[in-house]
Amino acid sequence: MARNELRPIVRLRSTAGTGFTYVTRKNRRNNPDRMTLRKYDPVVRRHVEFREER
Repeated sequence: MARNELRPIVRLRSTAGTGFTYVTRKNRRNNPDRMTLRKYDPVVRRHVEFREER
């Protein structure tokens, strides 16, 4: 069973400017816009907002 493009792999880059990224999947049907999540950035050692990059 092949993976389809309904749940593509996206990279979340830190808005703190450290260049740290998370890799996750998203449901394109439910979230067509760019995803933003508040996650931990170990470089600055605090929670910051991560935005989807394309």
